[in-house]
Amino acid sequence: MTFEAMWRDLTPVGRSASSGGYFRQPWTCAESELRAWFAEAALARGLELETDAMGNQVAWWRPVGATGSAVLTGSHLDSVLDGGAYDGPLGVVSALAAVDEMRSRGVVPLRPIGVSVFTEEEGSRFGLACLGSRLVTGTTTWESARERQDQSGVYLSDALASAGLDPSAGLLSLADVGCFVELHVEQGRDLVERDVAVGLASQIWPHGRYRFDFVGAANHAGTTRMEDRHDPMLTYAMTVLAANKQARLAGQRATFGRLEVAPNATNAVPSRVTGWLDARCSSDEGLAALVEAITTQGVDRAGRDATVLTVTPESVSSAVHFDPALVASLATLGDWPQIPTAAGHDAGILSAAGIPTAMLFVRNPTGVSHSPAEAAEMGDCLAGVAALADVLTELAT
Repeated sequence: MTFEAMWRDLTPVGRSASSGGYFRQPWTCAESELRAWFAEAALARGLELETDAMGNQVAWWRPVGATGSAVLTGSHLDSVLDGGAYDGPLGVVSALAAVDEMRSRGVVPLRPIGVSVFTEEEGSRFGLACLGSRLVTGTTTWESARERQDQSGVYLSDALASAGLDPSAGLLSLADVGCFVELHVEQGRDLVERDVAVGLASQIWPHGRYRFDFVGAANHAGTTRMEDRHDPMLTYAMTVLAANKQARLAGQRATFGRLEVAPNATNAVPSRVTGWLDARCSSDEGLAALVEAITTQGVDRAGRDATVLTVTPESVSSAVHFDPALVASLATLGDWPQIPTAAGHDAGILSAAGIPTAMLFVRNPTGVSHSPAEAAEMGDCLAGVAALADVLTELAT
């Protein structure tokens, strides 16, 4: 099946009729349908499929005589809420198409090649990005993960059981994986500005998610004088503005994109406001300094508003510099610029776990991601498939 045909099969799954965006949250009907599609695609190619307790999948191409450490590729199939079509699935479909391309070229790999799908990469349901790859690499333990709840109060273990998975089953082993290469749509306009279709990643910026809890006192919106209020919404609002200012001054990234309010009533001063900060910087030191500056201004404002601010890091990932030798070797295969990314990826988790890792990016003409406006031209997608086939051929032969 061609790349175009596979892409047509995936396009309707989990797509919103109103926004055109995608709702492919982990262990829901849409994501389960995608996992079933991947299993069928593996079977159609005669690949050996492994699925673990989390729903992580690897389809193995092991020709007779293929030995040694494996070459792993792939990405993820889940999406953010109302996300784009390409973030994740492009890497999975391209990996399968690259295997087809290698076979059409008559390539017989001397090392096993695996096409992977890691679950809950976006962290859109249980709040921890790259949960599947974190568990597989041991970065996160099952004991801590199983207690996580989604916004509806469903525990992770119950979500797995509802999706037909066995939470007590084992996880994939990456002990025999010698390297990992992930293809991904670019989440920015670097390749557009360079006028090239494919790029190599140089690094992933450090990034973190932090919960900001602002606590005040609920009261009547009409009868409470402004000077008598302990309004956590005011503290939150000033902290959002502080985050924007500090990130702009430092040339970094800071976003409050999720908010919960209690009691969430139109005619009541809130008692509590919880906001989640997503912060990303070009260095670990820069990230720490940015979050500290935002926190300091928020605490100062809380003192003036007679509220209390507590900041809790929920996940923090250090900078990832992709394997220099691997990147240098792949750079000889094409005229691909090396560019950094401020987005997190499973490749970063595997790299931090000691697996030599690299990434390919495919041009995004809009530069928009995590949105229905995310895009890639078919010609660029096919260029990405050819590039990935070249890379896998080089690494496996």
